[in-house]
Amino acid sequence: MMGTAFIGYVLPWGQMSYWGATVITNLVTALPKVGIHIVQWVWGGFSVEEPTLKRFFSLHFLLPFVILGLVVLHIAFIHKKGSTNPLSIPSHNDFIFFHPYFTVKDMHGLMVFFIVYFGFIFYIPNYLGHPDNYVPANPLVTPLHIVPEWYFLPFYAILRACPDKVGGVISMFGAIVTLIVLTATTQQAINKSDFVMISIIFVFFVNFLLLGWLGAHPATSPFVEMSKMAASSYFILLAILAFYDLFNKFALKS
Repeated sequence: MMGTAFIGYVLPWGQMSYWGATVITNLVTALPKVGIHIVQWVWGGFSVEEPTLKRFFSLHFLLPFVILGLVVLHIAFIHKKGSTNPLSIPSHNDFIFFHPYFTVKDMHGLMVFFIVYFGFIFYIPNYLGHPDNYVPANPLVTPLHIVPEWYFLPFYAILRACPDKVGGVISMFGAIVTLIVLTATTQQAINKSDFVMISIIFVFFVNFLLLGWLGAHPATSPFVEMSKMAASSYFILLAILAFYDLFNKFALKS
């Protein structure tokens, strides 16, 4: 989904699209020896240009079908294995029908989403966009402040928090991979009565929003120092969540 969103942001071919693609694809050059060759292979040349745009357009068309396939697999596994519950207790004898219970619940969530979505589309369509992206792409003019779309700002802040290029790339991708690994390995469900777990998640959520706010600002003081503290807190809070889950597992076994 993140890859599809990034590729789609390049397609308008405005100033922010062009320079955002240049900055993000250049991160691959952090790989020793082979990095520059991979970047030129992705570009189809020696810079972001027309071959890059054509490749991104094709991928932006194909990747949603991959996402749709994963959604179908997700629903198939839910039907086969069942869903979890807040107490994380297996309940193979207490099933309810998918329709109408879950369909009504999902339709309610979908309607709330569409109300917000159409509110942005019809009333404030430019609210989340960047004005520089209405300027046609120009390789000879660099925007004063290159920023990605709003949904990438927290990870962009983590990237900029590290002064070393390789360290920044590792930190940014590590922030994404850590979330995936934690959700795959953590077995303890979120119990609404667990004050410690809820508190850690709340602080993590606030810190994530802070990273997004910092990512939208230029890399100047005091935003750089605040980004370093927020990026460190991001990984510390995830580590605390992992250790707290391990502690709960050992406590239940004992």
